[in-house]
Amino acid sequence: MKLNAATTLPFLASSLLVRQASAALDVDLTSSDSIKQAAKLVAANLFTYYKGNQYGQTPGILPGPPPFGAYYWWEAGALWGTYIDYWHYTEDDTYSNVSMNSLLFQAGAPGNSFQPANVTMSLGNDDQGFWGMSAILAAETVFQNPPSSKPQWLALAQAVFNTQAAPDRHDGTCGGGLRWQIPFANTGYDYKNSIANGIFFNLGARLARYTGNDSYAQTATETWDWVQGVGLMSAEYDIYDGGHVEKNCTDISKAQFSYNAAVFLEGAAFMYNYTNGSDIWRERVEGLVNRTLDIFFPNGIAVELSCELAERVQCNTDMLSFKGFLHRWLATATKMAPFTHDTIMAVLRTSAAGAAQACDSSGVCGFRWTTGSFDNLTGAGQQMSALAALSTLLINEPWAIAPATNSSGGTSQGNSAAGTSSPTIETYRPLTTGDRAGASILTIVILASLVALYFWLSTDLSENSGNWWLELESTPLGAMLLRTKPKQDLTKQLSVASATSASTSAA
Repeated sequence: MKLNAATTLPFLASSLLVRQASAALDVDLTSSDSIKQAAKLVAANLFTYYKGNQYGQTPGILPGPPPFGAYYWWEAGALWGTYIDYWHYTEDDTYSNVSMNSLLFQAGAPGNSFQPANVTMSLGNDDQGFWGMSAILAAETVFQNPPSSKPQWLALAQAVFNTQAAPDRHDGTCGGGLRWQIPFANTGYDYKNSIANGIFFNLGARLARYTGNDSYAQTATETWDWVQGVGLMSAEYDIYDGGHVEKNCTDISKAQFSYNAAVFLEGAAFMYNYTNGSDIWRERVEGLVNRTLDIFFPNGIAVELSCELAERVQCNTDMLSFKGFLHRWLATATKMAPFTHDTIMAVLRTSAAGAAQACDSSGVCGFRWTTGSFDNLTGAGQQMSALAALSTLLINEPWAIAPATNSSGGTSQGNSAAGTSSPTIETYRPLTTGDRAGASILTIVILASLVALYFWLSTDLSENSGNWWLELESTPLGAMLLRTKPKQDLTKQLSVASATSASTSAA
């Protein structure tokens, strides 16, 4: 069944007032003031996950990446975009300064293309793209501009787009398209997926509209055509996850995630607006709206289809944040393609009621929105999602203006050449004879240390079996070893090694 305003209004009528559940977040979804107050609680609880303003921590990022914390670098980029939207919809500027400073800190000088040195070895095109989307959002919402000595929002978004449009990011495998990961040694470098290409398409569409430069639109259209042609998007507007380059992307994973659908839908809505309501982009927007609501809003409430199962939740940390992007990007689509407004907003309002019921009275929010209660499955992604669900309900308020352009209220300064002086793929100088000699010496030292460690453990295990790992943990090499292998596994392996050593000595 296709979801539309008529089919979702019964759900809306039954769940507008959440206050009947005493343990749930107290919010009246018919009152802008009530929505603002509830969103304020959720926003405050979201900020408790951010430690970058504390002594010794890195500004701009959430704790991580694993094993040092739960969150990868990209999710902080999404966090600041969520707070920019929160400011835009509620007029609460509590988090505006930290959002601006965090985006600027992570921009990655001197290139300012969101490729900071400490993440380049683990960087994905989608990771970089999430930060770029927050930058273009800041320009579109006329968010506070950085000081004139700093890079500006539009230029930051252009830098991301330009690095991703470079020829070395688009090889001939699978007929084109961006790979998921950027460094060739990373797992995922051999994978071309929807989110990396969807963000690139989305950025191109938004830059075209903001600047009026048709070259962005042409690249966005080419990306859309490639996604359809390679099979990542079906004729029915299902958005699949990705395919491997060694199989020419013929092994498409049919997993569907809500943020994939939403990033293409928002981008298509921008293209519809940029082309003054062209028939082809209207058809594409309609197809994506209908399919996205069908799949990800059963009974009008957002569900992360591929991992949020009836019997259990098997979502990873990343996936726990996707519903927030779904709400944010669909809401923006209603501004760019107004014919979608009634259908989309009826569903988003019903879904927001479910999100509010999944929060406790203090504004701490769980993951499942369909149960009518708080499930205790908490985290930054869940808070971002609930905050997005609530704040986007204010999209029709007079202060929540449509995305600006440089000719309609936008104030951000651009640079069409931004990012072109940055390396699009990390490169290194050729090795010298001295480098090779140093590497050989280091290798010998490490191997000697490992051999000594092995014999020490083999000899000492039987004499000090109860506390051997405490001594091991006190050494840097041993601590590293214990981080990569559980103590129980090492005990078993070293017991075998000790027995083998003893039998060899006896022989």
